[in-house]
Parts: sequence; C-alpha cells; structure tokens
Amino acid sequence: MAPTPGAAPAIMNLVPLVLIFIIFYFLLIRPQKAKEKEHQKMIKLLDKNDEIVTSGGIHGTIVNVKDKTVILRVDENVKFEIEKNCIAYKK
Repeated sequence: MAPTPGAAPAIMNLVPLVLIFIIFYFLLIRPQKAKEKEHQKMIKLLDKNDEIVTSGGIHGTIVNVKDKTVILRVDENVKFEIEKNCIAYKK
C-alpha cells in the first residue's frame, strides 16, 4: 500500500518524541549528573576541621574521616558518625 501524496512519512511521527527527549536531557538529566559529579568531588576532598552541613540541617566540624563515614563534632561533647553521602555542602 503506497502512502497518499499529502501524508507525512511515518518517521515524522517520531520527531516530536525525539525532541522531547533531547529537551529533557539538556534541562533535567545533564544538570543533575553535573551536580552529582560535583557532590562526589566535594566528598572526596573532605578533611579534618572542615565545617559542613548535613542534608538534615545539622551544622558541625569534621573530627575524623573514615572510608564511608565521618565523625562530626556538633558541640563540646557531642559527636555523630554520619555517612559521607549525607553531607549537603561544605561551608
């Protein structure tokens, strides 16, 4: 069955879907990957006496850095051991 002379080819029906995917990639996926890469770099550079804020909003100073966790001093005699991934940012 031949296409009618005025009908668009079937491939033209896929063009809007491809455009939507490209827009989503540049507006959502790519920036999120860049942010994650920056966060991983910040986690690798953590060191003793760095002041940080956790994702839960706790402010403190790093006392010790371990493989997957850090010990965080919040007050004079108050220390927490938290996962490195829970650190939102460094001050």
